[in-house]
Amino acid sequence: MLTILGFAMIATFLVLIMMKKMSPIAALVLIPALFCVLVGQGAQLGDYVIEGVGNLAPTAAMLMFAIVYFGVMIDVGLFDPIVRGILRFCKADPMRVVVGTAVLAAIVSLDGDGSTTFMITVSAMYPLYKRLKMSLVVMTGIAATANGVMNTLPWGGPTARAATALKLDAGDIFVPMIPALGVGLLFVFALAYVLGRRERKRLGHLTLDEVLEPQTDTVLVKAGGGEDRPTAATGGGTADGPEADVPEAADGFQGLDPNRPTLRPKLYWFNAALTVALLAAMIMELLPIPVLFLIGAALALTVNFPHMPDQKARIAAHADNVLNVSGMVFAAAVFTGVLTGTGMVKHMADWLVGAIPEGMGPHMALVTGLLSLPLTYFMSNDGFYFGVLPVLAEAGAAHGVSPLEIARASLVGQALHMSSPLVPAVYVLVGMAKVEFGDHTRFTVKWAALTSLVVLGAGILFGII
Repeated sequence: MLTILGFAMIATFLVLIMMKKMSPIAALVLIPALFCVLVGQGAQLGDYVIEGVGNLAPTAAMLMFAIVYFGVMIDVGLFDPIVRGILRFCKADPMRVVVGTAVLAAIVSLDGDGSTTFMITVSAMYPLYKRLKMSLVVMTGIAATANGVMNTLPWGGPTARAATALKLDAGDIFVPMIPALGVGLLFVFALAYVLGRRERKRLGHLTLDEVLEPQTDTVLVKAGGGEDRPTAATGGGTADGPEADVPEAADGFQGLDPNRPTLRPKLYWFNAALTVALLAAMIMELLPIPVLFLIGAALALTVNFPHMPDQKARIAAHADNVLNVSGMVFAAAVFTGVLTGTGMVKHMADWLVGAIPEGMGPHMALVTGLLSLPLTYFMSNDGFYFGVLPVLAEAGAAHGVSPLEIARASLVGQALHMSSPLVPAVYVLVGMAKVEFGDHTRFTVKWAALTSLVVLGAGILFGII
């Protein structure tokens, strides 16, 4: 019964948010609360929620101060050269913009932290997508999928968890997987190319001068009948009625305004050095990540904005993102707390493992790879790698399958995992990109799942899995 209710709870949540019948925060709180009562454990709801909140509180703290830190870095102009460099590469071509998004997300993912990757990628690319009127779910989908492939780096989390759970060396798991993961990343770039060409066909071309022109200048927009006609892009509105689709210039290239008062050009190298030091400290694990971002945000505010009114203004400017993302994380704590506390997630995993036919024993690596897609999407990495993976490895060992093969196969679902509603970083992505979580899920899941299957196929082809 717990198995059925667990799947029903997840299905209900996904259907409601994808159909936009409930907001993600409301769905993450109310649906698990209802199902907790249905399984007869309503009296323990408080304990489950408190435990879930306790587990995710460090993540929420990290995201809060990381958003403030990177928000300040955007304000002071740290990423302006990156945006201008991407602009010159992209040449206002939608295809190049999408490919540039994939490349940027993959490069920034080298730090091993999804939240950081999404903050930097969206900060750099969002103005360009808005000004070119490109689909924002293309940006979030490509960024999440590229980061998912790169999330398998030994310091990214999943590989370390697999190594710990099966008492293996992380290098022995990861290094042989590099060719398969490389194929997966190439597939993401190819996907970005295809989606970019689709956007190019829909939007056509603009010149770089048109994209970089001041927001008060005349720009060309598509009227309802498809013709180009000039209009003033001064406030995101128009006197020509609803058929005139004007770019939202106020959100557009504000980050590239060379005269904005928050710029601190004399402190550019300090801010660059502080950011590099912060990322290096994260990779080296000198301090817990929440503590690093707390210190980093305090330093960034103090040095760049020494006057209290200016500091308050910067915090207020980013309060919307902070509240949105941290609220999502704490709401997700209700979902994960109920899913884990009631035992639903364990029963679901046991049912899936038990449903494997006996004849599939010699192919447990393939089975593990396939199971990693739904399991890492519907449960946390900790739950999968510490709760399910040892069972799969034991079943494989009984049929002569090496634990190393099982561990490698368990990594292939990460491309899909990064869009899971249980991953806090995805709320940073959709929040900063101003994309509905349901829209992101509906667009991204199919492409992310296909990417995971490509990695699995490459691993089998190369004899890695």
